Amino acid sequence: MNLGNTCFMNSALQCLSNTQPLTEFLVSDQYWQELNIDNPLGMRGEIAKSYADLIKAMWSGSHTCLAPREFKLSVGRFAPQFSGFSQQDCQELMAFLLDGLHEDLNRVKQKPYIEVKTDVDLRPDEVMASESWDNYKKRNDSIIVDTFHALLKSTLVCPDCNLVSVTFDPFCYLSLPLPVKRERQIDVTFVPTLTPNQQIDNNNETQEQLKAIQITRLNIPKYGTIADICNAVAKAVNESSVLKHMVDSERLVVTDVYNHRFHKIFGREESYSTQMDEIVVYEVLENSSSVAVYLREVKADETTALFGRPFIISVSDSNYDTLYESVTQQLRRFMKIPLSEEESDSDEGVAECERTDRFALTFVNSYGSLDIERLERTKPFELSNRSFLAVDLPTRVKTKYYNESEVENPFKLPLQKQSASTTKTCLPLSECISQFTTTERLGADDPWYCPKCKKHQMASKKFDLWSLPKILIIHLKRFSYSRVYRDKLDILVDFPLQSLDMGEYLLNNPNNESKTYDLIAVANHYGGLGGGHYTAYAKNYHTGSWHYFDDSNVSVASEENVVSKAAYVLFYQRRDD
Repeated sequence: MNLGNTCFMNSALQCLSNTQPLTEFLVSDQYWQELNIDNPLGMRGEIAKSYADLIKAMWSGSHTCLAPREFKLSVGRFAPQFSGFSQQDCQELMAFLLDGLHEDLNRVKQKPYIEVKTDVDLRPDEVMASESWDNYKKRNDSIIVDTFHALLKSTLVCPDCNLVSVTFDPFCYLSLPLPVKRERQIDVTFVPTLTPNQQIDNNNETQEQLKAIQITRLNIPKYGTIADICNAVAKAVNESSVLKHMVDSERLVVTDVYNHRFHKIFGREESYSTQMDEIVVYEVLENSSSVAVYLREVKADETTALFGRPFIISVSDSNYDTLYESVTQQLRRFMKIPLSEEESDSDEGVAECERTDRFALTFVNSYGSLDIERLERTKPFELSNRSFLAVDLPTRVKTKYYNESEVENPFKLPLQKQSASTTKTCLPLSECISQFTTTERLGADDPWYCPKCKKHQMASKKFDLWSLPKILIIHLKRFSYSRVYRDKLDILVDFPLQSLDMGEYLLNNPNNESKTYDLIAVANHYGGLGGGHYTAYAKNYHTGSWHYFDDSNVSVASEENVVSKAAYVLFYQRRDD
């Protein structure tokens, strides 16, 4: 049956119309006995009546083409986002329609008050699940609940006090993530730390590598946190057969360097953008303060100018001599600073400057543009991770000792051979289901309030399937949205047309019984974000044949074409029903 309609609505209606339990309930007029026009959460019965009229016309055999104007007007009155002819999400329409039909056909005329328990419940799962479902059915009882609803078990664990919170919640469809690694490649300069009193031998090849290491085409998640960059750098260094240096990712500091200054020093939990200038990762020592240091040239007129790449030093105490030697140690990575006073004395023109201090240290602001305090050997000072220092070198000292090539030409880490294909071209549906039931940590934007700690926590969360419905709707989360990106995944998800066994994923299945489902419909989405085109495959439950619905075109389809990269919403029917 051709529905001359907006394609997202056409796709949704064709899938829902081929769910036998709901369609037969409406076509047989049983719904009149359960119509609930007084439900304040419903739509005065209009959605149920207009949808039932449309379904009866579709399955009457009297039409070759239908224009569901009345149904579309009814939907638009209660959900303005679906009015007009702009493209919308067919899964969102399905969710709205199922919810609207449920409230219009709710057998409960007066919903009782159910007190929600706020204390953490420690009773057996079977008792809690039974009570949760009974309480839900006291307020929600309809053909939609009978057909599409089941229970999920949700487990939350507080990372601080280890409090475990278990709830059982109804669901109408499963939104499954697509566990695909979305990666991008970046170039990183890694600067290893030097232990106290450690010096670099310029004639030793292994020691030369400790000056700075260029890591090219480092794989990181396309959208992630700074901790992901730290983990990738540590893995690349530790697995290298060339470097003799082991790195702890927890002791890495990621920075964005631009124009000789730190554009930003990141925290581990921060997300990163696609636009970063020069990514420099510094290794720091444990139990010490990490101090950011700028290089400044002091000109003849006493003005200063930043030069070179800034660096980070680790200092254990606020002692001038210790700080001075730590800075000197780092400078020797790329400056030929004399190792002794005798060597300094032999250098005409700089001996007088270097007999005491070869450079001056100054507290500056985070951009190195404003002096705060000049450090002196006899004057006490405090250091912290928020301190910024400037190393002030006279022009003649910088000219004689600064080696720009040492900075611009770091040691290049040879890349390890990678497999020919690191991106999957096909993803089994089983992996999506397994990912859905995998423990994950809540993000900073979606914390959980711990009743024991009395504060919001980034708890670990796990979903489990407790029960299954007659009609199982699976929504493949191809669209991803966040504050920094929007994306669509076009990977092929391989789903079975027959004999999908959900029993192995069911938590409440002590005898490991099979729960077999067969595919009855698929909604497809072609194109990108903000538009695209929807079609549908649906299996006629009378004839058992598949049909393809594409706007005004309807054709008999082969089973071989049903599984495609465009599959977006899947409808499965339990075989024992």
